[in-house]
Formats: sequence, C-alpha cells, structure tokens
Amino acid sequence: MNQSYDDIEYIVIDGASKDNTAEAARSYIDKFNSKPGRKMIVISEPDRGMFDALNKGARLAHGEIVGQINADDWYEPDAVQTMAELYEREHYDLAWGSLNVMTGSRNFIKHAKRGLFWSASHWCHPASFASREILLQYPYPLETPHDDFDFATHLYVDGKKLIPLDKVISNFTFGGMSTQRKFSEVKRRLRQIYGIHKKYGMSRLYYPYRLIFETVKYFLT
Repeated sequence: MNQSYDDIEYIVIDGASKDNTAEAARSYIDKFNSKPGRKMIVISEPDRGMFDALNKGARLAHGEIVGQINADDWYEPDAVQTMAELYEREHYDLAWGSLNVMTGSRNFIKHAKRGLFWSASHWCHPASFASREILLQYPYPLETPHDDFDFATHLYVDGKKLIPLDKVISNFTFGGMSTQRKFSEVKRRLRQIYGIHKKYGMSRLYYPYRLIFETVKYFLT
C-alpha cells in the first residue's frame, strides 16, 4: 500500500491456512482497491506448497513483470517503481536487487551481482522481478525447496537476460526454510543446491564453493 508506483496488481496466494491469514489479507482489499490503478485479490485453497502457489500467481497475473515475495518479507517503498523502470530500459527476463537481511542479532546487505560464476550467493529471490512471459515459460519444477534457484539457473544456462541491481529492493527475515540451522538441514541444502548445478551440467567446483557458503551461513546466527 505504500509503494510509490501506482499500477499494481497484488495477488495473495494462501494455501488454505487455518490461522486467519486469508481473513487478515482480505481486510485490506477495499483500502487497496480504492486507489486508482490498483487491484488486490486473495485466494485461499489447497496447493502443493510455496512454489506451486507462485506458479499459480504467475498464471493469474496480468502485468508484464511479476515480483514474488513471501509473507514475512517486505519491499522497500520504491521497489516496484525501481524494477518497472529498469524493465522499461532493459526489457530483462529476470532482474534482482540487493536484500536487507535481518538475522535477529544484526542486519546486513546481500548485494546483488553476477560474480565470476553463477551462484545462489549472488542472487536474491525476494528482491527479484521477472517477466510474466518467462515465468510461464519456465515454471518452478516443484522438486526441492530451492526451486527458485533452479528457475534462475535454468534462465542463466539458457542465456536469458539477467540483470542484477545493487540497490536494496526488499527486506528478508532470516530463518525460513532455506536457512534452517540444523546440521542435517545444512547437508540437505548442500546436496539439493549442488544437485541443481549438476542438473544443468555445471562445474563440479560448485560443490566446494557451496560447502564454504553453507558453513558461513550455519555460523551466521
């Protein structure tokens, strides 16, 4: 509601939760829709998890570009305007900004960049926007909790237009399913993310790189 950009379609996808999430979201519909150029809908029904919900939202969207963000994260006030203006200039397939990460004990900025080689440590899903066309062409595969990185990696390998923007776009609450601190979860993440690199025929050097990254993440909080 505080976004500086006027033309926004806001689609809330809830997985038939029983904690009044959908009711809380619906309480904002009239106020959101009262501003010209804006439309908000809330859908609550069973699904196959977060990435199934994101696929569903992309199919329902009408805009040229789509941002996808989870319930405990939020955009900076100029996020949509920034990414819309970037799209007008660059016509990207996927673009992402920097991320303000909140760990509970401290905040830090995860800067958007491409790096010397492709890695999840340089990419920020809660700060990313993609063309609706590309989201429909490359739907999340519903294979692992890292389907978002699978999606971005698929675009990278296929030579699509990917643009990082080193400007804070959104705020991320550290502690979701991709940041669980149990050692068993660290090993699972390592196996799954390296599996994505293997899936797209990328270098074996990604394994030691990812091992270092996951070790740092483990001791972060």
